[in-house]
Amino acid sequence: MTEIEKKDETTSKDFIRRIIEEDVAIGKNKGKVITRFPPEPNGFLHIGHAKSICLNFGIANEYNSVCHLRFDDTDPTKEDVIYEKAIQEDVHWLGFDWQGKLFHASDYFEKMYEYAVQLIQNGKAYVCSLNEEEIRRYRGTVTTPGAVSPFATRSVEENLDLFRRMRNKEFPDGAHVLRARIDMASPNMKMRDPLLYRIRHAHHYKAGDRWCIYPMYDYAHPISDAIEGITHSICTLEFENNRELYDWVLDNIKANFPSRPHQYEFARLDLQHTVMSKRKLLQLVENKYVDGWDDPRLPTIAGLRRRGCTPEAIRKFCEMVGIAKSNSSVEMGQFEFCVRDDLNTKAPRVMAVLKPLKVVIDNYPEEETEWLDASYWPHDIPKTGSRKIPFTRELYIEKDDFLENPPKDFYRLGPGKEVRLRYGYCITCTHVEKDPKTQEVTVVHCTYDPATKSGNAPIGRKVKGTIHWVSSQAIPGEVRLLSSLLNDTVSSDDFLSQVNLHSREIVQALLEPSLRDAKAGDRYQFERLGYFFVDPQFFQEGKLVFNRIVSLKDSWKKKE
Repeated sequence: MTEIEKKDETTSKDFIRRIIEEDVAIGKNKGKVITRFPPEPNGFLHIGHAKSICLNFGIANEYNSVCHLRFDDTDPTKEDVIYEKAIQEDVHWLGFDWQGKLFHASDYFEKMYEYAVQLIQNGKAYVCSLNEEEIRRYRGTVTTPGAVSPFATRSVEENLDLFRRMRNKEFPDGAHVLRARIDMASPNMKMRDPLLYRIRHAHHYKAGDRWCIYPMYDYAHPISDAIEGITHSICTLEFENNRELYDWVLDNIKANFPSRPHQYEFARLDLQHTVMSKRKLLQLVENKYVDGWDDPRLPTIAGLRRRGCTPEAIRKFCEMVGIAKSNSSVEMGQFEFCVRDDLNTKAPRVMAVLKPLKVVIDNYPEEETEWLDASYWPHDIPKTGSRKIPFTRELYIEKDDFLENPPKDFYRLGPGKEVRLRYGYCITCTHVEKDPKTQEVTVVHCTYDPATKSGNAPIGRKVKGTIHWVSSQAIPGEVRLLSSLLNDTVSSDDFLSQVNLHSREIVQALLEPSLRDAKAGDRYQFERLGYFFVDPQFFQEGKLVFNRIVSLKDSWKKKE
């Protein structure tokens, strides 16, 4: 860790930005700051990648520069153009742009091959014919040094010939690899003659069938950075041991690169009760625990977008988590706070009943419909706008808002109890109807007090409880209540055993009539229930489906 990294991280700028500021101050890289975001196109991005996107693109914006979007497309067996397009959409949705600087590692395959030949010629690399298991065994352990490959003594001419024939498709997968000649006794396992190239007879989604040998990440990445003139190569902490190899590659290649990039590591985002691994996310998708990469229960950026989260909330969350040098775990509640805080001023308030229980107001005229004024916004939100909601003799409340035998501190509806209907009247339960077989309450009969309309009440009379409701003119709508996909924080490969099979509850709700005008992508706060999002995919199919974005504490009840 450098002296700058050791400085108090409670200062206004994180250690990465402090490093950059010092570099700019001393004129390093001629004062230029160019970053990059280099995802592998082998899956959809998740919220952990959002932190890296915000950091790399954010730094570029702060220094009036550019962040390159570069796809690390070095493994044709796992990559697909579908993933590449999804990643581009995610970056744009988060509010960032690569300003035309879109690249692929495959753009540099020819140059990488030339540099590999140069390493062989300089005795810095050799073709090894050990198989995968033998290479692993020869590497040794963290406590014992590795053993030199028996093929490390091949001559430069033999290595050049074998490497050329590898490129010319003369050998099957696994027959040979190209390895760097470094130090099999190095305490850093990454430096024990690491692999530079392997054979893969597979169609590349961009390069086609031109290549059958593909560079390893630790070889391709520093070269791509250097070719593009990247100044600060910022990655997550698990690549800290790779930095030595990053430097070795650039220090042993003779080329006129526009810059000499340096690697810096920061702690990755570890969000509790979810999966932060593309490999594990892929298992959830392939095993059909979810409906796809954009399932609203997933922490993928596509899933969060379809759930109804806003890019502003995600950027705020990444800012709140901050950039540190040591790993830590972030509570899901912190993320939900950012989502809730952002939606508070964006989502108009409406009413919906998820689990309806019928209420009949016996002293209200049967054929009458009264239209009540209802604001879209609470008093502390500086916005205007309202709608009319119908009040009728028959209406619906939440089942949970009625108890036949309520405890003393239950301030909702029960026999003989009075409660206020939001924007409407106070009602008192007189009696109930029950299913003769199950004895479940099916209808609640009440009377209303005309003097209590819209919050009015006679002097000296207190009504503690206020509940939401919809009238008999409510419209139907499907609501999806989403909860944590995992029962516990994942710490092992057996994470599938922790999948919450009840993470999605689908209910047929009743919605106030104003929601008939809801459009795809609209967000609302269902009062007392949470924030909800009109799912665009179902809307295109002609269905009105709401995903619950995040739950809500009942804040307005205390103000009544």
